[in-house]
Amino acid sequence: MQRREFLSVAAAAGATAAIAGSSQVAAADDNKPKFRLKYAPHFGMFKAHAGDDPIEQLKFMADQGFTALEDNGMRGRSVEEQEKIAKEMSRLGMTMGVFVATGDFGKPTFASGDKNLAAKVLEEMKAAVEIAKRVNAKWCTVVPGKLDHRQEMDYQTANVIELLKRCAEIVEPHGLVMVLEPLNPWRDHPELFLTKAPQGYLICRAVNSPSCKILFDIYHQQITEGNLIPNIEKSWSEIGYFQTGDNPGRKEPTTGEINYTNVFKYIHGRGFDGVLGMEHGNSKPGKEGELAVIEAYRQCDKF
Repeated sequence: MQRREFLSVAAAAGATAAIAGSSQVAAADDNKPKFRLKYAPHFGMFKAHAGDDPIEQLKFMADQGFTALEDNGMRGRSVEEQEKIAKEMSRLGMTMGVFVATGDFGKPTFASGDKNLAAKVLEEMKAAVEIAKRVNAKWCTVVPGKLDHRQEMDYQTANVIELLKRCAEIVEPHGLVMVLEPLNPWRDHPELFLTKAPQGYLICRAVNSPSCKILFDIYHQQITEGNLIPNIEKSWSEIGYFQTGDNPGRKEPTTGEINYTNVFKYIHGRGFDGVLGMEHGNSKPGKEGELAVIEAYRQCDKF
């Protein structure tokens, strides 16, 4: 080989190596810095980028800096799928957020004092313990059902507290925490028993168990009562979990009226190390919408 040909081949090889090296750097750069708080996306939130496979979605979430997952529908998945998800989350170092343990939106399951409804709830809590073991979950959502208009509110509250004490006896030995979710009655869930943070606070104090706390859904509480940071402060000792979503619209932060930067700053400043479930939709479709969600959390995580 003549010297000129050799130099040409060497230059081409060097260029190829440089390109390969730069692509590896680019791939490494795809792993974004972790967020300061444990914001938890849900399956389907990033499927335009990651596809339908839950495992690929988990990998994408982790690559973007998310360190938790929320899956309300975990109870409906097969044991095999639950175990597969848990294994991948363990590999990625991600924390499992809530799944729904019990939540009937059509019956007064807790408020009525009905023994048959109570028996069903207790069975669901036993099943929740087994699910939590498989997926390494610490929290499960409990929605206490509808109001019972045939009873005074105080009697209903006593019934709710009594049944929650029985539920706590089931979950507490396993370290599983029920988080009670107050839901707004004006926009999304009329007729439900539990609607306000102070109401949840009173109930949790009465149950008096480390396994009975509040799920403070910032979207719902903005609609029901607002005054977010003072209400979070007042009920702090009984809050076990947060969920996010802006209002109006129930989309990602920065799309509505809530100052999420200040809310997140307060939560972080109190030393909260739990999960904040991203229980909202994307304001835009496709990949553009998914990138907008990620950017919104990046923006609000700067405090």
